[in-house]
Amino acid sequence: MSRYEEAKLNYEKMGVDVEGALTLCAATPISIHCWQGDDVRGFDQKDGRAGDGIQTTGDYPGRAGSFEELKADFLKAASLIPGKKRINLHASYAVFPEGEWADRDKTAYRYFIPWVEFAREHGFGIDFNPTCFSHPMVKNGLTLSSPDEAVRRFWIDHCIACRQVAQRMGEALGDKVLNNIWVPDGMKDVPADRMGPRLRLKAALDEIFAENCPNVIDSVESKVFGIGLESYTVGSGEFFMAYASQHPGVYHLLDNGHYHPTELVSDKIPTLLCYFDVLPLHVTRPVRWDSDHVVLFDDELREMMTEIVRCGGLQKVLIGLDFFDASINRVAAWVVGTRNAQKALLWALLQPHEALKALQDSADFTEKMVRMEEAKTLPFGDIWREYCRREGVSADESWFEDVKAYERDVLSRRGT
Repeated sequence: MSRYEEAKLNYEKMGVDVEGALTLCAATPISIHCWQGDDVRGFDQKDGRAGDGIQTTGDYPGRAGSFEELKADFLKAASLIPGKKRINLHASYAVFPEGEWADRDKTAYRYFIPWVEFAREHGFGIDFNPTCFSHPMVKNGLTLSSPDEAVRRFWIDHCIACRQVAQRMGEALGDKVLNNIWVPDGMKDVPADRMGPRLRLKAALDEIFAENCPNVIDSVESKVFGIGLESYTVGSGEFFMAYASQHPGVYHLLDNGHYHPTELVSDKIPTLLCYFDVLPLHVTRPVRWDSDHVVLFDDELREMMTEIVRCGGLQKVLIGLDFFDASINRVAAWVVGTRNAQKALLWALLQPHEALKALQDSADFTEKMVRMEEAKTLPFGDIWREYCRREGVSADESWFEDVKAYERDVLSRRGT
């Protein structure tokens, strides 16, 4: 009997369908964010750097500096990650033909055709995001909520254009594209008017979402605070949750770094699934604040994935990643974080949920605790190794040898 077969028997004794878990894990896409590969710089601003509430720290060599380099790095990472994958793009990653450039309020589908062709060639889906940061038109920390009509108009036009881009992407790929809006809007010190900016943001969103885009899944993303905007956030959790609840077809995206450290997104998942048929996620790892560290196989990641599975949410929850670390090899960061998301999903699929629910409903809390604790030490590693074998990737850290070779042969020659 192989180690996998023996592990499978141990799980089956607890009522777990291991083969079913492997199939579901392989079929559940993870949307991998492109911006880990270049420190959230993008292609549309000369000497662009992350700013306006976004910060990347570190200067590890080998950062991607072009579309071709970013594609190559993404493919290297994807080749070492099991499961189904999507590309999560920001609008700042527009690919302009030689001698052509458009500002964000004039962004257009033709600037993303290279990404669509890349996705089609490799079987990736695409998700999209307006880039309402790292731009001169972020004035006084405000975009869609600005009292300056010209500023507000610029960003409304940008978000409308991005929905149109996402619609065309969906048409081209025969798919639905998540188009997620996050704005950094807020204030460093105590505001004199909290409601006014929110009313302007509400009106701006109403205009942005006015056009019917059947291939687009719309979402809005809240945050508790931003760098330099510590006292007030216009797009707070309450604001965007209320907005989504009042606007059918617009969903509230949960980023687990965008809440107070004592708030757990794992608890918000089953709450929102009571009301919404779609729930988008950005999975990251906050350390003291929204620091977007590389995702680890930690308690909260496992609990988030467990709630998705427990709630029957695999067809409803759109799992995307959002972290960026410039202090380590960026390809390795992608691989570690995405493999951990896959690993946590498989772990969640291997828990005896129905048996545990029945024990809870019968008020047998003692046996529920006993079984939950016993399930934690089942031979998960053997199931993970079998999953990776079937997916054609290394199950252990030997994948890192590929990354080191790629760094030696490709990344080290970039000089960045």
